[in-house]
Amino acid sequence: MGNSIEHDVAATSLRAERANSFGAHAAAYAEHRPDYPAAAIQWALKPIAHKQAPVVLDLGAGTGKLTEGLLAAGATVIAVEPDAEMRAELVRRLPEVTTYDGAAESIPLPNSSVDAIVAGQAFHWFDQQRAFPELARVLCDGGVFAALWNTDDMRVDWVAGLARVARSDTSSPLPKSGDDELPAHALFQDFEHAEFPHAHRRTAESLAATIGTYSYTLVVSAQQRTDVLGRITDYLRSRPETVEGEFDMPLRTQVIRAGRADLDD
Repeated sequence: MGNSIEHDVAATSLRAERANSFGAHAAAYAEHRPDYPAAAIQWALKPIAHKQAPVVLDLGAGTGKLTEGLLAAGATVIAVEPDAEMRAELVRRLPEVTTYDGAAESIPLPNSSVDAIVAGQAFHWFDQQRAFPELARVLCDGGVFAALWNTDDMRVDWVAGLARVARSDTSSPLPKSGDDELPAHALFQDFEHAEFPHAHRRTAESLAATIGTYSYTLVVSAQQRTDVLGRITDYLRSRPETVEGEFDMPLRTQVIRAGRADLDD
């Protein structure tokens, strides 16, 4: 039992370390992480498509990768991000967006103040039992919550090979984002899932830099980080698909969404 408890404590500690690892690399995150496809954003917001310039909260907004897509979709965006360095990068890049310090478990907005809440590459970090009541509190009647993830397309042979060489000591999987493990909460209707093709234009060096912004490469020792990124670059230079110039990194964008339940029921 002691070993099990120690393992759980270590896993919780590592999860927290990974969740808080991005700020020191905010500029690289903004430069190298992919955007989100317009079709995925449109599907996420479809339940409120009838609204003109809907007010959308980008929760766990990071450096604003999803914020940009929401603005392009015509939304009025409010960004909430707990990490000061990530938030500063967002403000530098998108000064027109109202941005607050805050988190999913304590959203600094009034009741019934937004039409939609979205989380890009962030929902897996939320404490869901504490977050869902906050999401429901902030959403207007008829509001929707959606979470998006860009994931590598493992159906492509060289992408699956890349995943094998890119592992580090902290590469234990985070909770999945697919429709086989949809979340559930009494304050929300049943979640739906959709998937969209996407691609990220990269070179061998810039794809290694992208992976260098993933939490499992940020929390390891400097030597292991150098070794992992070196293996990635060597692998990409060995593959005909990626050996020269620019190429498309195949992605699949996963989206889940659910409307707020009728709180009067």
